[in-house]
Amino acid sequence: MNAPHPALRLSDRIAELLTDPAASPVAWSSRPQWRQSLAHGAPGIALLHIERAATGLGPWEPVRAWLSIAAGTAVTSGTDSYLYYGAPALAHALTCAAQARPGTYRRALDHLDQVVAADALRRCEQAEARTERGDLPTLAEFDTIRGLTGIGSVLLRRAPDGEPIRRILTCLVRLTEDVKHDGEVLPGWWTLDGPSGERDERFPGGHANNGLAHGIAGPLALLALALRRGVEVDGQREALRTVLAWLERWRDGHAWPYWTTAAHLTGPDRRPLAPQRPSWCYGTAGLARAQQLAALALADPHLRNDAESALATALVDPKALATTTDLSACHGYAGLAHIAHRTAADATPRNAGRLRSAAALLLDTTHPPYADPDEQAHSLLATAGPAFLEGAAGTALALLAPATGSTPATRWDACLLTS
Repeated sequence: MNAPHPALRLSDRIAELLTDPAASPVAWSSRPQWRQSLAHGAPGIALLHIERAATGLGPWEPVRAWLSIAAGTAVTSGTDSYLYYGAPALAHALTCAAQARPGTYRRALDHLDQVVAADALRRCEQAEARTERGDLPTLAEFDTIRGLTGIGSVLLRRAPDGEPIRRILTCLVRLTEDVKHDGEVLPGWWTLDGPSGERDERFPGGHANNGLAHGIAGPLALLALALRRGVEVDGQREALRTVLAWLERWRDGHAWPYWTTAAHLTGPDRRPLAPQRPSWCYGTAGLARAQQLAALALADPHLRNDAESALATALVDPKALATTTDLSACHGYAGLAHIAHRTAADATPRNAGRLRSAAALLLDTTHPPYADPDEQAHSLLATAGPAFLEGAAGTALALLAPATGSTPATRWDACLLTS
């Protein structure tokens, strides 16, 4: 077995600094989302310690401490809950904990299963009614962060044989059907809002979001993951092909635009994309992994090679990497290293070698030679905070598998739709 990459020292030090919730600065712990936010609070930090305990890198005590913070108040459900907040967020964290220690948190998970399933069915009813009216969706109806895709990722792990996950998949299949709006034929996931989810004068006529966090790559990944697990509804394969064809239409080399606007649909020939960060949330890393998962589900070797090659190329493109400015799991170097490592595990031998080489370079960038891990960890906490999605906990977590050459023990990254 090869020696761990030195970036593991940075991950270790971050985890040590985040061991005790009571030591958290008031500026963090006083925030309203602290207890229930997977992105910004205790459930996300718990994921770091759960994975470390599951792989023998850390003790179980910090897991208990952080999960007690997460479960220390009434858990939010209903319209205010989604994968990254409330009942689904806690369900994801506890599922990872139960995978690390089978039999634990059974009663809590049984309760959360019922809550998440009921909320999922209500959301499906709303999506179905919206479709029948002929209205266009909002991003929050279907995306990974706030919508059906994110909730579906929880249900696919917790209740893959249940009715709620099948209803979600059916809603996402219908989302891929073209719609007619104001005389224009548009993809079914077209929204009248801007990328923020609010009306935006910079997006007259709305847009089609392509990203994994907020766009159609999220449903693509969930539909593919479900199909690989044997969970299939009518039209699922055709829906995958529809989304893949859309993405191929807008592909520019090894990159895709973050979104497509009305001007893109009606304007002259497209200009080449400017360099953009190849991130999980919007960039090539998330899109290519989603397409690789779809290729594996559909047994399509050409698509698989295209997706893997696009990611391997993007991760060594100096202009693209120059747009990456942090270490985060969401859109930073650690997140890119993790996705490269995950994608390599499912890649053809040639592409796997390219991806592993790219991951090693990304680890070197995250933790440069001779860098002081203690100084780097303190600096990261001071500037980015402790959070999972854009902060120190996520950076530490994303470093674990590529730095040790292992597979995540708890599938913590199911919340990223990368597994």
